[in-house]
Amino acid sequence: MNTSRLWTKDFIIISGVNFLINLVFYLLIVIIGEYAVDQFQASTSQAGLVTGIFIIGSLIGRLFTGRFIESLGRRKTLFIGLVFFILTTVLYLISSNIGIMLITRLLHGVAAGIVGTATGTIAAQIIPAARKAEGIGYFSMSTTLATAIGPFIGLFMTQYTTFQMIFIFSVVLGVISFVTSLFVYIPAITMTTQPSSVETRGFKISNFIEPKALPIAIITLVISFCYSSVLSFIKFYANEINLVSAASFFFLVYSIAVLFSRPFTGRLIDTRGANYIMYPGFIILAGGMVLLSAVNSGLILLVAGALIGLGFGNMQSSTQAIAVKLTPAHRMGLATSTFFIALDAGLGFGPYILGFIIPATGYRSLYVILGLVVLVSTALYYFLHGKRESGIRANLNKVA
Repeated sequence: MNTSRLWTKDFIIISGVNFLINLVFYLLIVIIGEYAVDQFQASTSQAGLVTGIFIIGSLIGRLFTGRFIESLGRRKTLFIGLVFFILTTVLYLISSNIGIMLITRLLHGVAAGIVGTATGTIAAQIIPAARKAEGIGYFSMSTTLATAIGPFIGLFMTQYTTFQMIFIFSVVLGVISFVTSLFVYIPAITMTTQPSSVETRGFKISNFIEPKALPIAIITLVISFCYSSVLSFIKFYANEINLVSAASFFFLVYSIAVLFSRPFTGRLIDTRGANYIMYPGFIILAGGMVLLSAVNSGLILLVAGALIGLGFGNMQSSTQAIAVKLTPAHRMGLATSTFFIALDAGLGFGPYILGFIIPATGYRSLYVILGLVVLVSTALYYFLHGKRESGIRANLNKVA
């Protein structure tokens, strides 16, 4: 048996499940605010809360899943999460007022957090150790594809069908995910360090957050906070500078840049180390943000999208790979959860915080400021992880 084989049946299935779950998330996030206004006469702030409360639910789901996934079992956690995801998606069809819709979105986020932590943990487990970063890079491409395809499907369906049909379509995608997951095989983990009863009891922070993954999670939080300004405000910015048509292709170009670069960057991390991706990534992402601030044509806007994809897109998978590699097998679920909590917190709370800053700075100045924040974060990365990378790689090679 070839233990270095990456594209196994199980890896493809778990990546597919992750893709479908994220597809539902991204196709709903672009239409759910409009639905709240049309169906429940929600105010602008209520519509924003309906959109964003999903992220809070996801954080809750990830926090507790990371704590209990090993004791409950990774396969069982995945199945429970998928069933809960399907049931909470059905709730969209019967939500009768804004209050119930908010509860639905919160619970749906919890379900997505459970499934996302389970798929990320299982993927990290079944990827060969020698190809860990490369495999995680490919796995996270399933999310990248969903970020490009999901909004397109959501906006397309609103033109030709009803919101009820969109919710039914989402339920069908959830059911397909569950049926597909039944065919995945998850091998038993090999314990390099046996958890003690003291380690697993009580409400210590280490039972919910993996300390070894925390430094790189801080970096993830900072860069995802900066990227949230693009994810949430690019449409408003495009309206302001009269480049709405070009902006519709922004995330498509972003995704293409990630898809073409991810195979090479993942392999480079495995062979040379994370610093070979992270340091250039900071520079490229900062450059993309600053270029975005100076956009005066559709072409420049798309070039900025490609640079941001090369920067943030590859740093995202790199930080996840670092978190997993630093962690013993029996705490891989916690490491995955810690990484995604940081990612979701940055993407979820970033727009809310930046919303108070934009009236004072405007979009152009905001992107310059955030570009500088990314650049300064290079030093933060050096002290939190970068300077220890060579020593960590040497220790991992000895273990391998």
